[in-house]
Amino acid sequence: MGNDGGSIPTRRELVKEATRDPTTTELKASQHEQQEYYWSTDPLSNKPLAQPIVSDLLGQLYNKDSVIEFLLPSEEENVVKKTEAERITRGSIRSLRDVVQVKFEVSPDEDVKNGLSTAGKFICPITKKTLGPGSKTVYLVPCGHAFSASVIKEIAGEKCLQCNEPYAPNDIIPILPTDPTDIARLSLRVQTLRERGLTHALKKLPGSRKRKKNGEKSGNETNGESAPQVQKGPKQQALESESSKNVPSGIKNASTASLTAKVLEEQEILNKRRKTDANANLKGLFSSKDPKATSKNTDFMNRGYTIPAQGKR
Repeated sequence: MGNDGGSIPTRRELVKEATRDPTTTELKASQHEQQEYYWSTDPLSNKPLAQPIVSDLLGQLYNKDSVIEFLLPSEEENVVKKTEAERITRGSIRSLRDVVQVKFEVSPDEDVKNGLSTAGKFICPITKKTLGPGSKTVYLVPCGHAFSASVIKEIAGEKCLQCNEPYAPNDIIPILPTDPTDIARLSLRVQTLRERGLTHALKKLPGSRKRKKNGEKSGNETNGESAPQVQKGPKQQALESESSKNVPSGIKNASTASLTAKVLEEQEILNKRRKTDANANLKGLFSSKDPKATSKNTDFMNRGYTIPAQGKR
């Protein structure tokens, strides 16, 4: 190349402007645009948000029907779609116990289509201000009522202002949080709930066991009164005391304990019988040490023939 009247452009000529970090104004504009999208669109189906609307543990909003469709078993051709949905939810939704239905109050001039109110004109039931991008909005767990964050902060008390249901301060969930402090608090809340065997909706995790506290009443106690005790005879008490010796200490259920004791007792009898039979079989192979015992077959080495007496051949 060269000597043809052309020129080779340099990097300075190709790069008109040097790369720079976005300004604060540009960041806010981009963040506001993103908030508008997630306040009006379901990220799973890319359809407009329509009640009923649910939220996960990170404050993301979804259509409830989209979440149900995502949780249903998928066919092979929908594997790519399900994988993309798992990326969007970031693994926060494994069942309906991981979401809470958010109860928004809709403004009176909201357009209603087919019985479903389109999102975008939600209002705070206390201040009547519009909830959406640009306003910090929270909802309470487990009731799900949504309010302006300033209302929950200013009004003292730990009961919902609409349904009067109690809630913990850590169960105030910001919707689409952008503050790093709120995001960190939600992540810490998730870890705490999982250690307690609870989901985001404060429901029991599948497969977790509910531990009984000291002094908690058992299942057969109702209204402060224990179940009547059945009188047992001395024979039955003796049998139960005998069988309880073989019961492992970890078994709490009475029927399971009695059945286990019975099985262990039968197993012990069989083991003793096997040992006795084995000793008898082994004993027959060898001669007795008793000098008075007279037996032609002294041991298994000479069994099958008789040693002739002395002087006789």
